[in-house]
Amino acid sequence: MSVAVVFDSAGTLLSTYRVARDICNKRLLPGIETTTLTFSSPDRVLIVLPVHSKDLMATPPDTPLSRYLTDRKIGFGVSCTRKIVTAEDIADVLYADQRARVGDLQECIRNVWSICKEEEMVTLNSGAIINMAHKAVEFAITAGGWPFPGAKETITALHRMGVPTFIASGDRVTKLEKMADHFGIPRDRVYGVATPSIKAQIVHDLRQEYDKVLMVGDGINDLFALRNADIAILTVEQPGDRPEELFKEADFVVNNVGEVRAIVEELLAHGKICDRDGTIVSYKR
Repeated sequence: MSVAVVFDSAGTLLSTYRVARDICNKRLLPGIETTTLTFSSPDRVLIVLPVHSKDLMATPPDTPLSRYLTDRKIGFGVSCTRKIVTAEDIADVLYADQRARVGDLQECIRNVWSICKEEEMVTLNSGAIINMAHKAVEFAITAGGWPFPGAKETITALHRMGVPTFIASGDRVTKLEKMADHFGIPRDRVYGVATPSIKAQIVHDLRQEYDKVLMVGDGINDLFALRNADIAILTVEQPGDRPEELFKEADFVVNNVGEVRAIVEELLAHGKICDRDGTIVSYKR
């Protein structure tokens, strides 16, 4: 039997700290779950920005974020959104916005650095949440991530079993490749800036190649991918509330990403496994 495992990154392989800066109300929202914040309104779009933190920190804080991005020809990637929206429409709002300042992102980055030891971080990502109805940048965001205990050992164990691992995440590719290098996952198995629908398509495509595909995720943006997988694994190692839909969709709920290893071992040994209710899980539900 051929088996493949797809992992989300933040909150699944990486313990992640996120902070958002509410542009309109000028307040910091430390420890926020940015995908939940995005999905709380159908008009919000979460984007990732390939900005260099050191360059951004050296920029005058009053500089409009839109000008900083246009002057440096910085693009963006769509991480998640509840409804279909074109990249052109997003760009029209992002590059014309006059409310968000470079200082908003600087404050987010400083907060992440103060909470997470910089030398321990594997990834540092910045971005924004755009409100398409208001035609404005609503939040500036930054996230720092470092490996969960045992995550690297889990990936190594899966590879020793001959099980390929993949990363499908809304984070930008360059940061994910750095993370993949740390875990020993080949870069050609990394899918970055993956929206919920793209994650689901990745799982669907892999199911055409492998007998069983497991999806391991932790947030609402993983729901469609979990639904498309042969075996859906929800990890709750990252603290925080999760929508009930995730628990309903999961065949397994694990407290540690290391538990994925045992699930795969049983599947390879017996060709089937039982979920938390004792029901045999061998084919798509």
